[in-house]
Amino acid sequence: MITIYTDGACKGNPGPGGWAAVVVDDMGKEKAYSGGPIEATTNQRMEVLAAIEGLSRVPAGSEVTLFSDSEYVIRTMNDGWKRRVNKDLWADLDRVHAERNVTFKWVKGHAGQPLQERADSLASAAAGRDGSMVASEASPSQLSHIDSTGQVRMVNVSGKVDTDRTAVAKGRVVMKPDTLALIDSGSTAKGDVISAARLAGIMGAKRTADLIPLCHPLAITEVLVDLELNHEANAIDITATAKVTGKTGVEMEALTAVSIAALTIYDMAKAVDRGMRIESVRLVRKSGGKSGNLELE
Repeated sequence: MITIYTDGACKGNPGPGGWAAVVVDDMGKEKAYSGGPIEATTNQRMEVLAAIEGLSRVPAGSEVTLFSDSEYVIRTMNDGWKRRVNKDLWADLDRVHAERNVTFKWVKGHAGQPLQERADSLASAAAGRDGSMVASEASPSQLSHIDSTGQVRMVNVSGKVDTDRTAVAKGRVVMKPDTLALIDSGSTAKGDVISAARLAGIMGAKRTADLIPLCHPLAITEVLVDLELNHEANAIDITATAKVTGKTGVEMEALTAVSIAALTIYDMAKAVDRGMRIESVRLVRKSGGKSGNLELE
């Protein structure tokens, strides 16, 4: 039997919110999960989301007892309370519930139950984070594109709110000094390498969902691709910035823009330098969404 203690928190109601779930497996091993802040949400949404996230962390077919101090969650699932709001989340909870044998039980909040108190503390901390990424215990079941049976899936983002999101990625194409000089002079056989690579990067960002199987199609609001000739490193440094207002981030779009720009540089100059190297494609910064701001460089 697996036991889960869940809790949600919201500062303002509506306001920034967080969720937490403490999972105890049938061997007695505990693992805690939490997420936030989620912008412009409510305490009820966070309570339901905590139950969804907790159940999603255990395999389909499991025998589960889920404890929550939310009468809203317990009475809705056990007694058929009407679902006038948060219908998107209730649909998700019904789905994960149907895949497992779940017993829902109410536990009084702040009554000294250690695991429930831990869930409460984690949810409150998640709601009050300053937007920075907080490290959490990781396990294979936390991979968002893998379901509880180990199959790949497209993540359901319907329960998320639209927020402004930005991602910045970088990369580099290293080449011979003569190749860099040729590109700088605009004398390659195929023409203006820098302009072509910039345009290709922008186009690549717009087509990311067609290239990466589980990416969501996004209505990108802005893509910037900057290319700088670095004579000291005999390289062209590429920086891509992608922006969107939506339910999921644009990290993959920024990374794709860098990658496609780099490949275009290679294609346009390979006739004179087949030894060019595409290096260090990486995310350097993101902002927005429930995981907040992330600075890697």
